[in-house]
Amino acid sequence: MSLNSEIADIDLLSMEFWARPEKERLAAFARLREHGAPVFFPEPRIPFVRSGRGFYALVRHADVVAASRDARTFSSEPAATSPAPPSWLSALLGTPMVNMDDPRHSRLRRIVSRAFTPKMLARLETDIQATAARIVDDLIAEGPRDFVSQVAARLPINVICAMMGIPERLRPYVLRRIDVMTEYSGVRGALTSPRALRLLGGNLKAIVDLHRLVARLGRARRENPTDDLVSALVNAEVDEGGERLSLRELGSFFDLLLVAGNETTRNALSHGLRLFTEHPDQRDLLLEDFDGRIGGAIEEIVRYSSPIIQFRRTVTRDHVLNGHPLKAGDTVVLFYPAANRDPEAFPDPDVFDITRSPNPHVGFGGPGPHLCLGANLARMELRIMFRELFDRLPDLRTTGEPVPLLSSFDNGVKSQPFTFSRPARSRVEVRP
Repeated sequence: MSLNSEIADIDLLSMEFWARPEKERLAAFARLREHGAPVFFPEPRIPFVRSGRGFYALVRHADVVAASRDARTFSSEPAATSPAPPSWLSALLGTPMVNMDDPRHSRLRRIVSRAFTPKMLARLETDIQATAARIVDDLIAEGPRDFVSQVAARLPINVICAMMGIPERLRPYVLRRIDVMTEYSGVRGALTSPRALRLLGGNLKAIVDLHRLVARLGRARRENPTDDLVSALVNAEVDEGGERLSLRELGSFFDLLLVAGNETTRNALSHGLRLFTEHPDQRDLLLEDFDGRIGGAIEEIVRYSSPIIQFRRTVTRDHVLNGHPLKAGDTVVLFYPAANRDPEAFPDPDVFDITRSPNPHVGFGGPGPHLCLGANLARMELRIMFRELFDRLPDLRTTGEPVPLLSSFDNGVKSQPFTFSRPARSRVEVRP
C-alpha cells in the first residue's frame, strides 16, 4: 500500500527523517503501524548503486518476526543491507554472510559459530573482565570526557580483535577504520549529495583497508595456525569437497563482525548509561540486585534503543503477510525500532522497565537463521562492563545530550558527555 494523506509526510528514505529527534521518528513509526498494511516507499535510481523498485516497510512486531522466520520466502539475497550494494562491489569484496541464504549461509554459520560456543565464551570471560578493568583504570586516570571514545568504543573492538588475533598495536588503526565505515551508513537518499559521495568513497576505502589487513593475517595463519578465530576460518572446510574459506570471504566476515559485534555492544553501552541516568529508579533497582537483574536490564536496553535499525529482504514467491499480498521480487525492510515499540507485543512500550517479562524484542534480529550469532557475547560484554562501571564509579552518569550518528542503519552515538566523582575502589573484584 502506498502513502496516503495521513502519512504522506513520512519519508524513510530521506536524510531529514533520520536527523529528526528519536521521539519524532518513533511517533512516525507508530503512525505507520496504525496504518495497518505495510507501506510502500519508492526508491530513486542512484548512479553506481543497485536500485530497487522500492520497498514495503515492516513496522509491526508480528510482521518482522514472520519475515525473519520464513527465510525461504523472505530472502537475504542479493542484499540484506540498505542501500543494496551494487553487483560490482560484491564481486570486488565478496558477499558477507548476512547477504546469503542457505545452503551457503548455513555452512558458513556452522563454521563461525565455533567462536560463540559456551566453552569459547567461558574462555573469553576472563579476558573481557581484564579489559573492562583496564578501561576503568584509564578512565579514572584521565577523567571523564566522552563516554563513547573512553568506554563504549574500546571494549567491543578489543574483544573482537583478541578473538581474531589482531595484534594490539594495530587495534587503534582498526577502530579508526570502523569510524570511517560508519560515518556513512545506510541513508540512501543522501547519495545524491557531493558530501555523501565523499563519505561513501571513504567508507569503501576503509572496508578495503580492513580486508587487506585481515587477508595478510589469514595468509600468515594458513602457514602457522594458532588458536584464534582467523586460524579456524582459513583452515576450515566449507564444503564436503574440501573448499576452505577464501581470504575474500574472510574479509567479508570481518566486516560483519565489526559492524554486528562492535556496533551493537558499543551502541547498547552508550544508550544504556543514558537510560540509567534518565531513569534513576531503574538504576537503583538494578543495583539492589545486580546479578539477579542485569540480564533483564540488558534485554530492555537492547529493546528500548534498538542498536541496529533495519535489514531488508527480497520476496521470492507470491505471499500474503498480515492480509497484504506481496509479489515475488518485492522488497521489504524490517524496522526493528518500530517492532520493539509495538504495543501489541509490549505493554507500555515506551516505558523503560528492566523487569519487563516476557521481552520478545528483535534487537538482535528477529528469530530465524539470521538471529545474531554474537548475541550472547554481547550480553557478556555488557554485563561485565556495567558491573565494572557501577561497582567502581557508583555515581557515573551522563551530562547533556548525546551526539547521534546520522544513519538509517546504525542507531549509533558519536559522543556522550558524562561525569563521575571519586571511585569507590581501585579495582573491582572478579566474580565467577
